[in-house]
Amino acid sequence: MAEDRTYRAPSRPEGILPDRAQPHNLKVEQAVLAAILRDADSCLDTVIEILGVKGDAFYSAANRSVFLAALELRKEGVTPDLLTTAQKLKSAGKLDAVGGELYLAEVYSAIATTANVESWCGILRNLATLRRMIDACGEALMKCFDTDADPMKLVEAIETDIFKIRTEGATESIKDLRTLIRDEFQMLMKIRNREIEVGIPTGFAALDEFTGGLKKGEMFVLAARPSIGKTSLGLNIITNVAIRGEKHYPVAFFSLEMTDSQIARRLLCTESQIPENAFWNGTFHDNDLTKLTTAAGRIGGAKLFIDPTGGLTISELRAKARRLKNEHDIQLIVIDYLQLMRADARLDSRQQEVAEISGGIKKLAKDLDIPILVLAQLNREIDKNTSANARPKLAHLRESGAIEQDADIVTFLHRNRDDAKNIADDASTEAELIVEKNRNGKIGTVKLLFYPSRMEFVPAAPVSSEFNPKP
Repeated sequence: MAEDRTYRAPSRPEGILPDRAQPHNLKVEQAVLAAILRDADSCLDTVIEILGVKGDAFYSAANRSVFLAALELRKEGVTPDLLTTAQKLKSAGKLDAVGGELYLAEVYSAIATTANVESWCGILRNLATLRRMIDACGEALMKCFDTDADPMKLVEAIETDIFKIRTEGATESIKDLRTLIRDEFQMLMKIRNREIEVGIPTGFAALDEFTGGLKKGEMFVLAARPSIGKTSLGLNIITNVAIRGEKHYPVAFFSLEMTDSQIARRLLCTESQIPENAFWNGTFHDNDLTKLTTAAGRIGGAKLFIDPTGGLTISELRAKARRLKNEHDIQLIVIDYLQLMRADARLDSRQQEVAEISGGIKKLAKDLDIPILVLAQLNREIDKNTSANARPKLAHLRESGAIEQDADIVTFLHRNRDDAKNIADDASTEAELIVEKNRNGKIGTVKLLFYPSRMEFVPAAPVSSEFNPKP
């Protein structure tokens, strides 16, 4: 009788996990191996593409050995079949361990056709995912018994392990150029005909003409000197994306500078077009109540999630963003602002810390496949030996050149602060949004108008009312 060749998970403390077999299907494993032994030329590549080359999709140690032997034969330029695989196992001293030639013959006769090999591989991949989840959760439980562990770092490590399992094997099929050209041609035609959007519209048409909107996987930096209005413009874009546009996108806003109540109040006042100071200087009128109520109704229906955690670390950001993506399918993350974040560990310099944060944000955008709008502060060099109206440059990004390197798009919000002094409530001042870096497009300047009383930027005239919505 052949020895027990069933895979067994590592032992764990008593009572943590039941002592039972993990999810598996030995008949399906044999069916996949039979397809390889019968027709390796057409089946082995399919199996590799779906299950990989590690062999961990096979629960049985014997079946795993047969699969790995077939892969070794392929590397040597030999087509795996019943005889060559048996010889390979024999030369490696593993033939008896798998059950001998009798077991290989049993495997070979397990199917009548190889037509369903892709479906069989899908079953094994799903079962392997369940086993990895069991192992990861078991390890997580054991780690939780370590009273010396840092709870926050432990949560981050566990969430990272789970996220790796979630995305493991999500590889794209290889395509030839003809297929890619056809698909991209059709995509370009759909974009031209306004059937699909390149990216999420910001609500500022002139900016979207430069950037194509907020595109998946991209890091979009909006930088400015203090008190120029980067938070206001960030909130204006959030409002356009989550509330005012034709399509309402779920948005996550991580505010390291303002409280959640301050943000909600700012959104209410901007959307209702009522200055915030009207509520404490006696200028709020009863007929303004309708505008405020209407604005509250519009904002209340938005899928906007606000996190006001100060000193947020990149690990905390990753954990919270992944959870929001999984639970609410957020399509945009906005961070206000980068230099207030902290790295996970102490580093030798602030430049290194900002570089780690910037790189972590870019990686998060790619991992979640959504755009991240990052507000950033410019250094004081722009104010030295220059006029008050000096234009910002990439060199003015505060504390690290890594921001410029990691970002796909870098924009600078610019205006003369003195223009907003002693201005009437319904008056505006001129502002510019300078597209200084655009990895996939042109650069230039977008003209804006800023209304200080309601902290709102709008496109400068002439523009269609479609891009300048009012309550």
